[in-house]
Amino acid sequence: MKKLGFILLGGILLAVSAIGLRAQSQLAEFNSRFKAFDKNNDGVISGDEMNSAEYLKMLDTDKNGTLTREEALQSVRKTQKLVGEGSDTSSLFKRLDKNADGKLTADELPNKRWFSGLDADKDGSVTLNEAVKTLASLRKRGAADSPTTSSPIKPASEDPSFKEAPQMLKGSEHGVGRMVDDLALKTLDGKDIKLSAAAGKNGLVIALFSASCPISGKLAPETVRLEKELEAQNVKLLLVNAPPGSKSGEITKFINDHELKSTVALDADGTLAQTFAATTTTEVFLLDATRTLVYRGALNDQYGLGYAKEQPTHHYLRDAVAAMLHGQPADISATSAPGCALDLPAKTALTSSKVTYHRDIARIMQTNCVECHHSSGVGPFALDSYDAIIEHAGMIRRQVERGAMPPWFAAALEGQTHSPWANDRSLSERDRADLLTWLGSDRPKGDVADAPTPRQFPSEWSIGKPDAVIAAAKPISIKAEGTMPYQHVTVTTDFPEDRWVRGYEILPTERQVVHHVIVTVFEKGRKVRGGGDEGSEGYWAAYVPGNTKQIYPAGFARKLPAGATVSFQIHYTPNGKAVEDTMRMGLLFAQEPPKYVVHTTALPNARIQIPAGASNHIETAQRKLPVDINSMAWMAHMHVRGKAFKFEAISPDGKTETLLDIPRYDFNWQLRYDYAMPRFLPRGTILKITAVFDNSTENPANPDPTKNVRWGQQTYDEMMIGYLEHYTPLNPEVAGAE
Repeated sequence: MKKLGFILLGGILLAVSAIGLRAQSQLAEFNSRFKAFDKNNDGVISGDEMNSAEYLKMLDTDKNGTLTREEALQSVRKTQKLVGEGSDTSSLFKRLDKNADGKLTADELPNKRWFSGLDADKDGSVTLNEAVKTLASLRKRGAADSPTTSSPIKPASEDPSFKEAPQMLKGSEHGVGRMVDDLALKTLDGKDIKLSAAAGKNGLVIALFSASCPISGKLAPETVRLEKELEAQNVKLLLVNAPPGSKSGEITKFINDHELKSTVALDADGTLAQTFAATTTTEVFLLDATRTLVYRGALNDQYGLGYAKEQPTHHYLRDAVAAMLHGQPADISATSAPGCALDLPAKTALTSSKVTYHRDIARIMQTNCVECHHSSGVGPFALDSYDAIIEHAGMIRRQVERGAMPPWFAAALEGQTHSPWANDRSLSERDRADLLTWLGSDRPKGDVADAPTPRQFPSEWSIGKPDAVIAAAKPISIKAEGTMPYQHVTVTTDFPEDRWVRGYEILPTERQVVHHVIVTVFEKGRKVRGGGDEGSEGYWAAYVPGNTKQIYPAGFARKLPAGATVSFQIHYTPNGKAVEDTMRMGLLFAQEPPKYVVHTTALPNARIQIPAGASNHIETAQRKLPVDINSMAWMAHMHVRGKAFKFEAISPDGKTETLLDIPRYDFNWQLRYDYAMPRFLPRGTILKITAVFDNSTENPANPDPTKNVRWGQQTYDEMMIGYLEHYTPLNPEVAGAE
């Protein structure tokens, strides 16, 4: 069964759920389900409405491609009559088994399309045992996922797994990636010490604390363990008493009681706390060997105001140290830090009067650009040296001024002071101003001693060594010029049991000719589609410009069924040189079943019609949610005529809210916009997508402005899909609905 049918449209087969209609309540339920499919409320299910669930076609008795309410109800009641009130599967099986051979064939069923769903082992016949198991499973799934019977999903904001965790912050807005001045402090015994002297060979952790803050006390045992671990990694720990006015006797007692061994410093005048714009007494700051701030925030998520966990779920500092030692940025570079609030005067982080390359620009590039723009990266040229930046200064300035680089196209949402997106790539205001100021000046190099540690990049898998690699059996030849139809590669896995996938990376061997990849997973025995519209039903994994991998949070995973077939739908774009590409996908497995199952669902509009010459043609689509949803991410997909895209939610009380606004859609960068905190959308919410297309001569990427454009595979056609990534709690019914 399609995941869309189970997860987003209510989750039970219309035909099965309506069998045995009794009294008015069941008729009302039938009417409700019919209306859920009839999105334009014209009384007829047709077009993409009809295609949204395969089983709707089973009810289309006259085979004209449309389904009226009366036709659907008549078909359901015909099935009801066939089954009989109170009939069991055995009686129905005997009635259908016309030759009494103990097996059903497609010819013996009233609708041949039912056969593929009943024939579980795909041997060409259905035994009574198969029929009993299949129908029981369908009824179980239907009852479990019906919007009238399922339990509401707890909003992420009320779930302790999220509520009690420190909140992710955009690192570049909080000093991450910047060089910290070599501040001088007084130690507890009155000596002067600078940050450079307190640091180890590989870096320094500055841990704020307060002798009178209960959370500082709770974190002390973990701090003791960290002292030993950091020492072994040549990273020093500097304990800094944050609140001004603290008594030295209280501080000494705190240190002795918890048997802490690290150097203790005082921030009596608040210089350090103000430099870092610290907010609580439990914040930690990780500096690398060049005093670049690489992480700030909570030590872990075990304790906070009003909560305590038996064990931490996230080890933010440990993870950041491990990434730093491997020359990689931290996956989470900044969080809030639950603790006792500091009452410090607001002060902008200390900055030098003149921006230089070694101290400032090199770090801005490392934080925002070098991920793609290095010698073996996907960027067209490297930006990891002074000479390279000078060579491309004109292009850098132009792209930064117009907001095209770094690639991030989400507009700020009304009423929000902080970005809700965990993967926000946009330049902070400070970084943007410093970069443009430096480019407009004489571009001083500065002191080479201030240069950051060079970034290191893996030669192959950026997610680390995969637990398994799914690879095409042979390479695909890509011609040098012109266009290519979508390529389809299928790989049958041999895993004997279901696997839970906590992360993946899609890695072509010739990345420069791969525009996007849609990965679909088919359970063992299911027919594998080979059409070009697989992505219109959602996807299992995706490779698009800007999104080539994904690592899920702890406790989240996707299901890969035992013996499943993995289908790669690949869009190649020849670039002037004939090459061969072998598609691969690396998988990271969870060691145990997750708490939450991740799904990606699509909201497509396959009936788009874009007139020739239209510069601002608008198309919309919408769907009502029949169940509660916790959304994790959004992604928009159009082709080269795509101009803008918007996701909106219309709440059950009629209020409209913009969830994601992409005023300048760029086909070359189809980003996924990941929430830092999952967004809860209650049942009855209407999801609306709006797309703007430019089919005019003013669009330089337009293949043919004289052509009326409709839905199609190639870039000279168009698509309109809004993707929703969301999760459901793991239970047998939901997990089985993959």
